[in-house]
Amino acid sequence: MNLNQTPDQIPQTQPPRSIAVALPNVKPYATFVILGITVIIYIVQFLGQSLTIDLVTALGVKVNSLIRAGQIWRLITPVFLHGSILHIAFNMYALLIYGRGLEARYGHGRFLLLYFLSGYAGNVMSFLLTSNPSLGASTAIFGLIAAEGVFIIQNRKLLGERISRSLVNLLYIAGVNLLIGFTTTGVDNWGHVGGLLGGVLFAWFGGPRWKLEGFSPSVKLIDEREGQGALAGTVSVLLFFIPLAIMGWIWPK
Repeated sequence: MNLNQTPDQIPQTQPPRSIAVALPNVKPYATFVILGITVIIYIVQFLGQSLTIDLVTALGVKVNSLIRAGQIWRLITPVFLHGSILHIAFNMYALLIYGRGLEARYGHGRFLLLYFLSGYAGNVMSFLLTSNPSLGASTAIFGLIAAEGVFIIQNRKLLGERISRSLVNLLYIAGVNLLIGFTTTGVDNWGHVGGLLGGVLFAWFGGPRWKLEGFSPSVKLIDEREGQGALAGTVSVLLFFIPLAIMGWIWPK
């Protein structure tokens, strides 16, 4: 500051002000398609169980010995299968809660990759660490929860301080569900852990990272990873989980 300046000549610091920015407006078609297909498959499962010929479950559930026999599709098909009305209701509700917002930020294709690669990651972890058969979309749902958390962390400067409450809520939800899984019989909690790891990897390397471009009032929200996120996220998950799947073949559980 120049000591010869009068107070009215001293530059004044402008206080920070809020800027209205349009958020991505993407209809959650992929979320609804996943939900619809999963519900239809459950109806077919239910009808098959009523007739004692549930071929859908028999052909798609995660069974380690059959995966080692070459039926590798069982590392992804369990995300479409469920064991009860409550099972599918809980998972599809969670899909609606987290899927719509994530799809708006990720776009249709990248969101589909996030969902199914998280499901794959969960089933690989289950294949490696437990011999029990398993099914359910919760592997993918845990991936969505993880991706939501990573999105908040990587974009916290733009989202503001209050968004930290959402992160705490996510950590609470994930922690409570993992605790329930580890203290309840019949829950494939290693699948949940794998889904979380898959979601973290995909989102950390391939999820949306926002920045602002332009000057007010024409400020635009840009995703720095829009063109490369899908590839980066996919490669990161596969590089981590394919070796684990190979370990599952080498050291049977």
